[in-house]
Amino acid sequence: MSQPLVSVIVTTKNNADTIGACLSSIRDQTYRGIELIVTDNHSTDDTRAIATRFTEHVFTVGPERSAQRNFAAKYAHGDYIAIIDSDMELSPDVIAECVANITEETRALIIPEESFGIGFWAECKKLERSFYHGIDWIEAPRFFDKFLYERVGGYDESMAGGEDWDLHARIKQQTNVGRISALIMHNEGPLTLKEIVRSRRYYAKGFSKYLAKPDVKTAERSGAKQALGVYRLLLSKPARLFRRPHVGVGVLTMKTVEFGTIFAVQLSSRNNRSQPA
Repeated sequence: MSQPLVSVIVTTKNNADTIGACLSSIRDQTYRGIELIVTDNHSTDDTRAIATRFTEHVFTVGPERSAQRNFAAKYAHGDYIAIIDSDMELSPDVIAECVANITEETRALIIPEESFGIGFWAECKKLERSFYHGIDWIEAPRFFDKFLYERVGGYDESMAGGEDWDLHARIKQQTNVGRISALIMHNEGPLTLKEIVRSRRYYAKGFSKYLAKPDVKTAERSGAKQALGVYRLLLSKPARLFRRPHVGVGVLTMKTVEFGTIFAVQLSSRNNRSQPA
């Protein structure tokens, strides 16, 4: 009996430093029935050249990762699709475990993530992400039955931020969402506070669109409530958070900077809309 085909979709832009390790980890999966598809958003470095060493299915697609993912899903021939970012590395059994855990009742799966990187802030991000395993309102699925993905419309291409949670909400209206134990390792690189601020500023407007969607639960509509929920989660296990006190304080500082950046962008956007033409 042949294995179901899994289309692993990798989206990228100017990630020459990480995409080789990402694609190697997909090539080295214990599950062999994989179709690898890379959608590159007009990279100006060696990203595309590196990708072509691993697969002939490399496409130039933009303007954002949601459009890149949806394009690849339409091209994909697999029974299942896995959505992977180019700064991620899969442990060897991720795809095999996903295929083993998809059922008629559970047709989407969360793959837990663990961060690694260079420097103090990457260490803080690793500790932060360790609190999120098993937390459904933070994690989101990355492995889908392709028919289900198509039926719910894939990712919302108008969003650049919050699109993973938005798809999760629509998926949960159709099926159970399960999870596996095999890890994705998320390469944060030489993370700096400046890079964290830049990233959060970029995604803040998309997050506002997510909160305004009708299928977002009332309890999730306030960004402030989301922030409070994260703080409560982090502080619920003080022994873990402050096992190394300077890192725990760094996590709380980092989250405060992130949420402060998001709220500042949202406030500025509202003020601009209220200005007379």
